[in-house]
Amino acid sequence: MIKEWATVISWHQGIAELRCEKPAGGCGSCSQRDGCGSRVLNDMGSDTQHLLRVKCPQPLAPGQRVEVGIPEASLIRSALLVYMLPLVCMLLLAAVMQGIYSTDSAAITGGLAGVVGGFLLAHLAAAQLAHKPAYQPVILQIAITSC
Repeated sequence: MIKEWATVISWHQGIAELRCEKPAGGCGSCSQRDGCGSRVLNDMGSDTQHLLRVKCPQPLAPGQRVEVGIPEASLIRSALLVYMLPLVCMLLLAAVMQGIYSTDSAAITGGLAGVVGGFLLAHLAAAQLAHKPAYQPVILQIAITSC
């Protein structure tokens, strides 16, 4: 389970709106700062927070901290879908076009068409998977607030 702490923004009729803040300077799991790919990618994004909507039957108050989780298998399948499907489509269509027309320009055109088609297929598949419970974040625990 991939876990992250979030802050409740609002709760209405069983749906909690949460804000997850991106850690400053990468994941914070190690002391390496130079040459870290995660840190570079983290610094590229302008958003320092992400908003989530999570089902929660228990009423929550704004400002409350909750731990949110998503199964690792779902995250890995999503990453494979987004990264591998366009790549495989690109390679397959480039090979087919190269085999049919025997020219580099046909292979390049096939590869471009394959990667675009692969991204479109990944987008459609992701839209279908987004509604499945295994791909939804869940609230694992609610922090106890002191009075």
